[in-house]
Amino acid sequence: MFQYQIIPVTSFEENCSIIWCDETNEAAFIDPGGEPELLQKAVEKLGVNIKQILLTHGHLDHVGAAVSLANHFNVKIIGPSQEDEFLFNSLPQQSVQFGFPYTEQFLPDQWLQEGAQIQVGKIILDVLFCPGHTPGHIVFINHPDKLAFVGDVLFKGSVGRTDFPRGNHDSLISAITHKLLPLGDDFVFIPGHGPMSTFGNERKTNPYLI
Repeated sequence: MFQYQIIPVTSFEENCSIIWCDETNEAAFIDPGGEPELLQKAVEKLGVNIKQILLTHGHLDHVGAAVSLANHFNVKIIGPSQEDEFLFNSLPQQSVQFGFPYTEQFLPDQWLQEGAQIQVGKIILDVLFCPGHTPGHIVFINHPDKLAFVGDVLFKGSVGRTDFPRGNHDSLISAITHKLLPLGDDFVFIPGHGPMSTFGNERKTNPYLI
């Protein structure tokens, strides 16, 4: 069975998720944005076996602890799409811009595109390409459990900012309306910040989508 725990990290309260398969105990991080020691302790408490680190996009508050955790657990960093490469190259500048601890630039071990699948134990995550907040933003979808990890594409009552470099509001809204909402009203999503919601609730009440 698919299990997960959400751990907000950094002053941005970014939702880092630890996901795991309770049949195999294999686990992964999604968007470890900072505070690697806190995340390591959470893994120790859960007693799961981290196998990979998954990233939805290249903003510092979502990737800040990735290298430290990858080294600690000896695992690969996977995602997002390569269109976000410029953001990984600008991580030192992002550190200054957002007032975060200095983070050296790095590149993921593997880029992802729409149609790719990630396996964590017996869990399958499908990848959707959802640009707009960043040009290479991806979303992880678990169809059997009707659960989506959407990064900064969609929030409860809001949508992702598009005033960052290479953001595009029209692309963002198109990704939400043509890729996420058609998955079904009963799909639950975990956003990059703030509370969970459902696609149905956002379709009916989100002022950016009405």
